[in-house]
Amino acid sequence: MNIERGGLYLDATLGRGGHTRLILQSYSDVKVLAIDRDEDALTGTQAALTEDERARLVLWRGNFADYDGEDGQFNGIIADLGVSSPQLDQSDRGFSFRQEAPLDMRMDQSQSFNAADIINHWEEKELADLFYNYGEERLSRRIAKQIVQKRPFYSTTQLAETVYHCAPPSYRHGKIHPATRVFQALRLMVNQELESLDKFLEIAPRWLKVGGRIAIISFHSLEDRRVKYGFREHPLLSVVTKKPLIPGEDEQKSNPRSRSAKLRIAQRIDI
Repeated sequence: MNIERGGLYLDATLGRGGHTRLILQSYSDVKVLAIDRDEDALTGTQAALTEDERARLVLWRGNFADYDGEDGQFNGIIADLGVSSPQLDQSDRGFSFRQEAPLDMRMDQSQSFNAADIINHWEEKELADLFYNYGEERLSRRIAKQIVQKRPFYSTTQLAETVYHCAPPSYRHGKIHPATRVFQALRLMVNQELESLDKFLEIAPRWLKVGGRIAIISFHSLEDRRVKYGFREHPLLSVVTKKPLIPGEDEQKSNPRSRSAKLRIAQRIDI
């Protein structure tokens, strides 16, 4: 990101604060504005920082697509898309099917709409279209039919078990659990993640100073395609990474959740 002395940077997805901490530690006069929808992320990061780092950090709670930034405000922007590790690890948040939890999946817990509303109330065709378009799930119609027949659903494990038995035996023992794509689709819809990303890709480049860089990490093809073409087609950006940067073997071993990460970078140009 070419961090500069005295620069102001935007961490659009604070999470557990790893990127924000590294930016603040680059130089003693660097400042960060950090955004997250999750109140736990904001309070947790503050507690982990030093007094000096907290003094150079401004927090903003909300969706990054709703932030009203100024033209030329930031020296750089970073966004790490999707669900954070703390959200996955908190069983009661319902993002993972590895342990039993309510069908929630809300990043912003102040909103009322959650995954249970979709699973238990949407029509069969709506569910099938969601799983196919947001999860790229080829068994979407079969899964949607079973869900409608067996609902109501109350827990993540109950839903995952139903999806698992919809899959043929060869599909059950692949690299990923058969319910992975269904859970991805639900999470994206509950939090309106793709719609927010589309808006962010359109407005965020204006917030950069000329020469400033925007870096976005995505974790599945639906996001990566949007970032790729969003960078390529935006009139204010020049693509820095012709191909996405991916984690090496050592990083994947130390952090298995990084294995699907793709990083793309673009730079603000003067037109």
